[in-house]
Formats: sequence, C-alpha cells, structure tokens
Amino acid sequence: MSLPLTNHSLEKLEQLLFAMGFKVRYEKGNFKTGSCLLEHNKIIVVNKFSSLEGKIAALVSLVKETNPDENMLDEKQRQFFHSLQQTKLF
Repeated sequence: MSLPLTNHSLEKLEQLLFAMGFKVRYEKGNFKTGSCLLEHNKIIVVNKFSSLEGKIAALVSLVKETNPDENMLDEKQRQFFHSLQQTKLF
C-alpha cells in the first residue's frame, strides 16, 4: 500500500497516534523528528520545518515501531494501523 503525501494523511496519522495514547507536538529547532517517554507520557516531537513528506515518513516509522492495545482503536483506525504495518515508504 502506498500512503498519499497529503495533509489529510498527516491528520489521520495524528489521530491514530492520539488514539494510541501519544501526544504529537510540532516544535521548531534543529533536530530530527522522534518520540520519547517522559514520566509515562508518550510524546512525539515533530520538527515543524520538515517537509510534509518528512513529517509523514517519520510518523509512519514511529507507528510501525509501536505495538498498541488494539482495543483502544476503533475499526477504521485498526484497519489503518494494519495497512501502515505493510506500507513501504520511499
């Protein structure tokens, strides 16, 4: 499956991560997008100056690394998560 590089795809990724318990923040700075666990708070920090392609690629790779409790996701989010597991970027 190929994920279109659109703002809608980015929003779907953000909603999926929110449902998985992550907070997505866009900050400026000289860093690569990544995630961290701060006192049991799951936070993903995205470089706001990254291209749309870069933001989507970073979030997809982070989603692929997670093993969420699928009971927290609704049916559409569960399907989207499984399709992302099989997505190859670039």
